[in-house]
Amino acid sequence: MTRPTPGAGRFAPSPSADLHIGNLRTAVLAWLFARSTGRRFLMRVEDLDDRTRGDVALRQLDDLAAIGVTWDGEPHWQSRQRQRYDAVIDGLAARGLVYECYCSRRDILSAPRAPHAPEGAYPGTCRKLNDAERVTKRQAGLPPALRLRADAEEYTVTDLIHGAYTGVVDDFVLRRGDGVPAYNLAVVVDDALSGIDQVVRGDDLLASSPRQAYLAGLLGYPLPVYAHVPLVLNTESKRLAKRDGAVTLGELGASRTFALITESLGRPSPDLKTLLQRFDPTQLPREPWIYQPV
Repeated sequence: MTRPTPGAGRFAPSPSADLHIGNLRTAVLAWLFARSTGRRFLMRVEDLDDRTRGDVALRQLDDLAAIGVTWDGEPHWQSRQRQRYDAVIDGLAARGLVYECYCSRRDILSAPRAPHAPEGAYPGTCRKLNDAERVTKRQAGLPPALRLRADAEEYTVTDLIHGAYTGVVDDFVLRRGDGVPAYNLAVVVDDALSGIDQVVRGDDLLASSPRQAYLAGLLGYPLPVYAHVPLVLNTESKRLAKRDGAVTLGELGASRTFALITESLGRPSPDLKTLLQRFDPTQLPREPWIYQPV
């Protein structure tokens, strides 16, 4: 019996700023995981947010190419896929799994919640509104977000790095009040409809995986293989950001950037092809890489 052909891995930057060395390191790892398992590698530009810009996206793609990251086909732009997200939300709504939410971020943070629920988890306030209360909210001119009516409080995913991970599932947002599809919806839909069955990304996103896997199950999508890799931190153990020591390829140069990434993985290599030959996911560092300015 022939084995099924693996699907694809991906890298999905948000073009709000140039990629820093931590982003580029994650892209290299996503490429290595995909290519080492015979998968295609896809590029997705997550440009739904108002803060994203096309010129930044093009620079990001150029920087990835400069360190040898290749992808199959043309990059996928989320901003061109609004109809697919709307169709999925309409399908969930037809099943009674969507409701309007008028809560602000302040409302959510100040609302009482279950003892085990993490800060920011939605307490279900607007799920309990009756029809008259919804009419009152609409008449007040408050633009509602659309939330998923979840029938679970937690969900467990299996991760190649972290093993079994159980996280919260709340009534998370599917479409924001400004009409923009939410990250947790768009990423699930795009991965499934693009044939992506391997998701390699920074471990700051591990906590979002139970929500996304739960939604994928509701939509009848197969779950991808997850691998959440350690982040790059600065010398104060803070996540890299422009104000916290992040450096870009433009500042370091392509050769130096690539050399630092391979050294951080314990596999100094002249190029990605050589690094791929030496790649062993079981030998990857399990702790964050502390970037030392050069």
